[in-house]
Amino acid sequence: MRRISLTFALLAACGIAFAKPVSESASSLVLKPTTDQTEAAIWAMRFLSRFHYKPMPLDDAMSEKIFSSYLDSLDGDHLFFTQADIDRFSAARDKLDDAIFERDLSAPFAIFNLYQQRVAERLAYSRELLAKPFDFSKDESWQYDRAKAPWAKDATELDDLWRKRVKNDWLRLKLANKPAKEIRETLDKRYANYLERVHQLNSEDVFQTFMNAYATSIEPHTNYLSPRASENFDIAMRLSLEGIGAVLQRLDEYTAIREIIPGGPAAISGKLSPGDRIVGVGQGANGPITDVIGWRLDDVVDKIRGAKGTIVRLEILPDAAGPDGQHEFLTLTRNKVSVEESAAKKSVIDVRSGDTTRRIGVITLPSFYQDFEARRRGDADYKSATRDVERLLGELGAENVDGVVVDLRNNGGGSLDEATDLTGLFIDKGPVVQIRDASGRVEEKSDRRAGTAWSGPLAVLVNRASASASEIFAAAIQDYGRGVIIGEPTFGKGTVQNLLNMDDMARNETPTYGDLKMTVQQFFRINGGSTQLRGVTPEISFPMTAASDEFGESSYDNALPWTSISRADYKVVADLKPLIPMLQARHQARAEKDPVWKSFVAEIADARRIRAEKTLSLNETVRTTERDEQEAKRKAREALLAGKPAAADAASPTGESGKTGKVAQGSAGTVVSTEDDSDPVATAAIEDDGLQADERSISKDLAREEKRKAKPDIVLNEVAQILSDEIDLIRNDTKLAARVLPHDAAAGVD
Repeated sequence: MRRISLTFALLAACGIAFAKPVSESASSLVLKPTTDQTEAAIWAMRFLSRFHYKPMPLDDAMSEKIFSSYLDSLDGDHLFFTQADIDRFSAARDKLDDAIFERDLSAPFAIFNLYQQRVAERLAYSRELLAKPFDFSKDESWQYDRAKAPWAKDATELDDLWRKRVKNDWLRLKLANKPAKEIRETLDKRYANYLERVHQLNSEDVFQTFMNAYATSIEPHTNYLSPRASENFDIAMRLSLEGIGAVLQRLDEYTAIREIIPGGPAAISGKLSPGDRIVGVGQGANGPITDVIGWRLDDVVDKIRGAKGTIVRLEILPDAAGPDGQHEFLTLTRNKVSVEESAAKKSVIDVRSGDTTRRIGVITLPSFYQDFEARRRGDADYKSATRDVERLLGELGAENVDGVVVDLRNNGGGSLDEATDLTGLFIDKGPVVQIRDASGRVEEKSDRRAGTAWSGPLAVLVNRASASASEIFAAAIQDYGRGVIIGEPTFGKGTVQNLLNMDDMARNETPTYGDLKMTVQQFFRINGGSTQLRGVTPEISFPMTAASDEFGESSYDNALPWTSISRADYKVVADLKPLIPMLQARHQARAEKDPVWKSFVAEIADARRIRAEKTLSLNETVRTTERDEQEAKRKAREALLAGKPAAADAASPTGESGKTGKVAQGSAGTVVSTEDDSDPVATAAIEDDGLQADERSISKDLAREEKRKAKPDIVLNEVAQILSDEIDLIRNDTKLAARVLPHDAAAGVD
């Protein structure tokens, strides 16, 4: 997805609190740094310049990097600042190091204040444009990706850029058959909401953006986390929180219920439904109700979040009610809620092979999560990805599956310990990963528990978004010869980060300075190589991600280089080399004759072509033709899927869903939902309505999501077929089985 700005990412995820809704006068508010922020910058500098894996001094050279990174964070597509604005602040280019040392952050705040002003100007201009008709017969285009474009020379050039941007927004809605009056109202509200959200940013948002510009200038995976962001990071890792158990999202000026989490207080009450809008929140049985209309989503979340056993009261405007409808009041007792949507899941795919049906178990793992705090407390039932997967493997074994696929698509990593322990479920004992610190000292992380949870045929499915802990696991499975890696080359993140609490270091009693997520080590495969930059290369590879060439470690200009160390002492448990050509041949034979797979590959190629162009025509005739072509392809693809028999040469999923959507953790008691657009085919299957997620009704947006989820997972089905091929081959050739399976598994082949 194209990034508009890091600042807006803070809004969409879980940024810093804004204590009350913002009025029009907020546009004139000049943001200034606090004393705590200037001190936090000093503490961050001390650690980043001394204890980072790649320590770099905070000097004039670093200042120039921070300057560029900060501007990119605010205006990455060069749509707000002009070249004159950049020149205006050029004196600060090599002075930001001094700004930190001297505890004077006025320069980055001045840049942000001008940014807010420019946003207001651009959006005011955009709203004015809506009063005039557009000429869609002209041959002009909109360059939607301007990351590498030069800054506009002046306001006149920016006017033309924004005219084209607004024209494109209008054309999208027009092509979706929206009438002019509705288009004008939709876009006017969109731009007004955009401006309001920028006005809701406060000094801590500015500070976090600036400090992240500093941190990422050293190395891509080093970040500054505010106290609130740090808390949400913990929630994401432990998959549990204390609150009411609801997924919330912004809907115009309201905070709306998107989903009710099973087993939580909201679900048990039976009185909340998707689409209901929260207009007020009160604390305790008798506390006053605070009106929250127009508030930032994360601030409403803070009001609802609270300790287990405490009471929160909600004032609700039901989904079916209009703006002046009858309000309802609900009292809930907060409780611990498990975010199971982000936990490991299982499914079973039945694959027909001749007269035989192979049952392929699938473990879908969105992240390598662990409740660190519960583990530190000695809680015997702490949440853990490995524990969940081990339980699911036991259940799949009881269902007599013939092979297992571990699906790590879009798994960006998590706990290093979980990656080590999870590998141990598939090997007996031995090293899993090597870790080198800044001094050059190397240590091994090993599986020390005897035995395996699954010793049969194994495949690991990865894509470009499989990173970090996912790469540790996939690399270890590959180096041991334990399973076949299938998909596309992974992200290439071979570094280890620790979370350093600066408040602990400064002995602050309350969270004030925040945390540093700082790169302190680099990990290496047990074969001595690194996944840094190069990632893990599958044995059987095919394209899966439309933007695979636009992201990944190699896309960062300051990523650590690839290197290698000595091989660890380990024994390969099986030799898959003789098996791979046979599996590749069978896959290729299917790919050449299967119209569904051919359509899938063509769809990705088409999506890559469109992304590479980075421009859109603003001629209605041209766009209509392009839309009709895409619609024809979409309908042809749907027809292919509808006519595909779930027998003979097809794999049909049964049981639980084998793929989960992305979920961004947003609170203790609520989560903020985001659409999964990583699959270009899934996205292309939904007709463009020209709207943003918060402009649709909740019910319509959920229906789109359900339509996307209901699509057959073509990639996963083919991976199940490949693993079924392996089972066929080894069951028909005991000598081959002895080479490609661990000894205890090979001994049981019939």
